[in-house]
Amino acid sequence: MNKKQTSIELLEKKIIGLLNKLKENHLNFSKLQERNNLLERSTKELAKKLLIIQDENKSLIIANNLLGSNKGKLQTKTKINSLIKEVDICINHLSEIN
Repeated sequence: MNKKQTSIELLEKKIIGLLNKLKENHLNFSKLQERNNLLERSTKELAKKLLIIQDENKSLIIANNLLGSNKGKLQTKTKINSLIKEVDICINHLSEIN
């Protein structure tokens, strides 16, 4: 009887230990999920900032080309042509209204 009681007490201690580990793992998992969500939001914000900076860089390259730089002449010509097309479309729309 004494041996059974000791075995039961040992089993209870092990179960309690496992439950504590389970609780600890659950808390760690929750913290890791929060950290993951934070990192995902941060990554999205950085990606948006990168796109903005890339657009600004393109604009600066075009402005530099307009000031006389030889780099990216084709890109500048393409941008100017697309702007001219947009202006033509606006003029056509205005002509249709009047």
